[in-house]
Order: sequence, then structure tokens, then C-alpha cells
Amino acid sequence: MLGRSGLTRTGSFRPENLGQNALHMIGHLCFTLFVIGVLVFTIIAATYEPKNPIFHPSTKIETFLTSSSNATFRSDNTVVRTGEDFMVSNQTAFATFINAKDVVETKEGSTDEISLSRCEGDWKEPIDCKDPEVFHLMMKVVIERFEDIHFYQFGKPAPGPKENTCDMAWRFRPKEGKTVAFFKDYRRFVIKRSKKCKLSVVSIGDYHSGVNARKKKRKNQKPGFEQGGVPLPAVGEPINDSLPVVESEIAFSRGKYLIYAGGGDRCKNMNHYLWSFLCALGEAQYLNRTLVMNLTLCLSSIYTLSNEDEEGKDFRFYFDFEHLKETASVLDQQQFWEDWNEWQRQDGLTLYLVEDSRVTPMQLSEVKDSLIMRKFGSVEPDNYWYRVCEGETESVIRRPWHLVWKSRRLMDIVSAIASRLNWDYDSVHIVRGDKARNSDLWPNLAQDTSPNTLISTLQGKIEDGRNVYVATNEPNMSFFDPLKDKYSTHFLEDYKDLWDENSEWYSLTKELNYGIPVDFDGYMRASVDTEVFFRGKKQIETFNDLTDDCKEGVNTCNTATS
Repeated sequence: MLGRSGLTRTGSFRPENLGQNALHMIGHLCFTLFVIGVLVFTIIAATYEPKNPIFHPSTKIETFLTSSSNATFRSDNTVVRTGEDFMVSNQTAFATFINAKDVVETKEGSTDEISLSRCEGDWKEPIDCKDPEVFHLMMKVVIERFEDIHFYQFGKPAPGPKENTCDMAWRFRPKEGKTVAFFKDYRRFVIKRSKKCKLSVVSIGDYHSGVNARKKKRKNQKPGFEQGGVPLPAVGEPINDSLPVVESEIAFSRGKYLIYAGGGDRCKNMNHYLWSFLCALGEAQYLNRTLVMNLTLCLSSIYTLSNEDEEGKDFRFYFDFEHLKETASVLDQQQFWEDWNEWQRQDGLTLYLVEDSRVTPMQLSEVKDSLIMRKFGSVEPDNYWYRVCEGETESVIRRPWHLVWKSRRLMDIVSAIASRLNWDYDSVHIVRGDKARNSDLWPNLAQDTSPNTLISTLQGKIEDGRNVYVATNEPNMSFFDPLKDKYSTHFLEDYKDLWDENSEWYSLTKELNYGIPVDFDGYMRASVDTEVFFRGKKQIETFNDLTDDCKEGVNTCNTATS
């Protein structure tokens, strides 16, 4: 019995159980290997020191930067929430100092110079802008110099025209003010190396002086930034607002189009134009069609220097067409008709004509023709485009205000003015005279005021000695002389070099206008004045608050369209 029992197999080693036991053993072995792999990866990640200059600072700097805030920007109720893409590859590194508020001094106690960890060769040799320690110094000095802005990220320095100069770009936004728009600046740094191998920044150039650090736009790069699907303009970036072109005859023939023709909207004020244009764009989106738009505007006499209506104004002078064409399906009217005339007959393209604005977009949703043309008559006000979006249509068609941004050429002027004020200023808005009653940008500011009334309004709201930007339509600057006793006042005219014949804006718009100089007209002035006002730390209205329509985007004063 004993001999037999010694040879008896336990249940777990029976032949019918061997396969199941093997699977359990393999499972335990795989889990053990997985745990070991995780431990090895964790150890490597904790001990690895990459060569990225942000992770590998100079040994002469105890702590490079500290931060008490993160990179998530808040927004108020008047602007869209947005984010930003990075110019440099290492996003994690920059997240640690994106909103840096303090700069820790070097061991020598200086915040504008560093000692090189290595010093080889002649101290008079050219500055190596790619040296990580040069990069650290430039960033450190910039953050110290411009205390009133949040830095979002820096681009790596590029050599300047001289041996002791480096250009560097950065994206930022002001710490205060009613805007979360991102801006880009690039400046030229003059750097000195002493005999003891200490690097110091001698000077920083003006706004957009570091042109070698301005990166060219990638071919398929979309304008602006996105976070959570919400876009925002990127002021200072290269602009590509060339007209869109249909890729092929096949693509054109497969497309569906909507065009508005005629009507009484021509040469009306810009508010009227946008209200009608966005009705058309909203209908095109509802019908899932491409809007065929006329990029040539008629500027109302209320904005022109000649006090007469002026034809031939380019849409791109005033609005960001690059953003529009990237976020909506639009075609230039002239290009469209050239393609239509070439391919319409041979491809059997058909047109559906609508001559009554009371025909709703809902009634057109089943139309299969290639082109729907809304033709408007000559009797005002029934021939206004926006009539299409009235009545029952009003609850169906939503005007896409988020697709209309102010021209980035104009916004660059705004950024330049705010930068010259170091983004540290308060602002006041004053509209005077008859033009106050006709203002598109400030429709409810129709009262007049006097210097004494103005001073009493600002009393206790703005500290004495502050930089104050005055946004106004008043041509007589002596009217504001009483303010100069209490504040350092600034006006749009103080910065006219930003649009004169030697400016970047002048050359860019001239090129866009086929070599013909462009006037810096009244609407451009009002747009820039308004946006500089919105970027003040404190913003004082001398009259009533903005109307509800303006707050909701009916008027171009809405910063969300900037």
C-alpha cells in the first residue's frame, strides 16, 4: 500500500491538468517580466539627464527660473479661451517657467551677466548665439526687463548681423487687460564678453528688431493657435493671405457654391457690411456650400480721408483673410467666375437663381444645382443681404463671428504700441462731437465731455504719474493738456511712424495693393485705437458702457474678432 501510495500523482500533476498549469506559469512569468521592465524604465527616467539646455543649465547658476503659476491662461467673458503651440520641441521644460515671475541671481549677485562654465580661445571671438549659456542669459534678461507680460515660450537665438549680436523671438501675452491674444516679438541683443569670460547683455533692440529670429511660415501651417478647438490669432507671425485656388477641374465641378449679387449694402458703414457678410457666410455653412465672396470693398465716406466713398479697398486691409480661408470654405469672386466660364458648359454645371430674400435657407437645403445665386434688387432697405437672416431664419442661421478677426497687419501696430509702453499703461476712451453719434466701434458713446469732467472722472481711478493711453476721435490734442499735469499721456498720433512710408505696414499693404500706397484710413485708426485701449491694465469709459450688441460681437469692438 505504501509503495503504491508513493507513486500516486497529486491532482495538480495529473495529465489532464498539465496544460492549465503551464498557462498559469507563463502568465506569472510575463507579469514578473513586466514589473521588472517598469522598474528599469522608472530608474532610467529618474536618472537620465538630457542635453537640452533647459534641463541642463550652467553650473554657475544655482537655479535658473522659478514660477508660481502654470501655462494655462484664464480668460474673461468677452474673449475666447485659447492655447498655443510651441516653437521649441521640449514642451515639458518650458511648462516649468512659462509664467516666470522671479529670476534667481547668479553666485556673483548679478542678474544681467553670467560667467561661462568654459572659456577657451580668445575672449574677443564672436559670440556663439547657439551656446546654451548665451540662450539662458538672453531669456533671463528679457524676463527681468519686461515684468508686465507672461512669456509663453522662447525661440532659439539666431546670429545677428554683427559678431556680438544675437536675435531671439518669444511669444507672450500681457498679464493684465481684456485680451488673451498671443503676440510674438523678436529683438536684437548686443552681448559683451569680458576678459574674465563674463557674458552680459549691453542692450535690447526695439520691437521686431531681431528679424533673423523671425521664422518663415511652414507651407501647411494654419494661422493662430488652438486649444480645445478654439482658435486665436498669433500677432507677429508671417502672413499668408494669398487667394485660394481650386486644385483641378474635377474638384471645381464637384463643389457646391453660394453667391450673393447686387443689393444696397455697397459703401455702407463697416458694421452694416459685416452684419450682411456674416449672414451670407452663415447661410453658406448651413447649406454646406462654398461662399463666393467679393474681396474688393467700398469704404464709406465716414472713414475716408477724402470724405467720399472709395471703391477698390481690399478685404485684407481690414480683416484676417488667412484665418477666414483656413476655417471656412470661401473663394474669391473673380477667380470663381474665371473657372465657371471655363468649365460650366463642358461639365454641365447648373445655376439656381433666387431673387426673393424671403426664400429661406431651409427651403434651399435640397437644391442640387452647382451654384445658388441670390440676386438682390435696387430698392432699399429690402435689398440688404442681412434680410435673408431675419424672421424665422434668425433662429436657424448663426452668424460665425469667430471667423472674422481684425487684420494681423493692423494688430501688429497694436502690439508695437503696447510694447513701446512696456504693456504697463492704463487707458481711457473719449468720443467727442458729431462723429460720436456715427461711431461703429463705439455706438453708444454719443455724449460730449470737457477737460474738467474728464479729470473728475479719472480722479481716484488712475494713479498720478501713470502712463495713460487716450483713445479718441478728437483731432485737437491740446484739449487734453490738463491731463498732462497728472499723467504721462499717449495718443495714436504719437506712433504714426508705425504706418508712415518707412514702416513695415506701409510696405506690406503696398505690396498687397499691387504697388499702390494704401491710406491709413479712419476705420484702421479706430480699429487700432480700440485694440490698444483694450490692452490697458485699467480701462476707463467716460460715457455709458458698450451696448449689448457690441459685447456680443455685432460690432467690431469685440476683442474676440481681433
